[in-house]
Amino acid sequence: MRMQDFCSSVAEFYDLVPRAHPEGERVLRAALSDVDPAVGTAVDIGSGTGRTVRIIADALPGTPIVACEPAPGMRAVLTHAVIGDDDLRGRVTIMAEPAETVALPDPISALVLFGVLGYLDPDERRALWDRALPRLAPGAPVVVELLPIARPAPLARMNLARERIGELTYEAWMTGEPVGGDIMRLTSTWTVSGAATEPRVVRNTSEWHTFGVENLAEETGLAVEHVAGHIGVLRAPCPARTPAG
Repeated sequence: MRMQDFCSSVAEFYDLVPRAHPEGERVLRAALSDVDPAVGTAVDIGSGTGRTVRIIADALPGTPIVACEPAPGMRAVLTHAVIGDDDLRGRVTIMAEPAETVALPDPISALVLFGVLGYLDPDERRALWDRALPRLAPGAPVVVELLPIARPAPLARMNLARERIGELTYEAWMTGEPVGGDIMRLTSTWTVSGAATEPRVVRNTSEWHTFGVENLAEETGLAVEHVAGHIGVLRAPCPARTPAG
């Protein structure tokens, strides 16, 4: 099953959420801090508008990056960001295919999956792991950002972001409800208001398979190195050193 485009309708708002929740950037930078930039290609699945791509590029100078973003609205912004930066333009390859089918390089020095894995059902995740795990370089981090929902349960109205840009205020809220099995139906509501224009409301509905970082450890066989809320780092094993004799 190909991933539905749950993102393009709210692409204009996408970068406002991580500004309100910067912990993801901190965890990602820390996970990349001991990666050898020359060991392989970094893969960013669900690149969105390019926020994680820029973090990876800054943390791993010179490393080629595969940026996977199937949503056309998101990919347009991503492409704009890459074209406008000489460094990114030389080493970021933008792929329109979804996670299930995107061609993966070998070896992978780091695998980043922010806000995307819950769109895949368990079989699709297993298929992704079957392709990605054998390509991970020794010690490569797998950095995942999930939603703060590890199992289906009603999600009370939660504030996602509030930002003022020019004369307008942007605000986002999310609610959710179980709809069967491991799936949550999530509804985000964005409002744009201010004296400069009539209020505008944009609603977006998506479906998310619920699980936690510990479940991913079971699926992949990788060790959980770090968990910060709904953001986790798993690490590919390093071969044991042979004692000097």
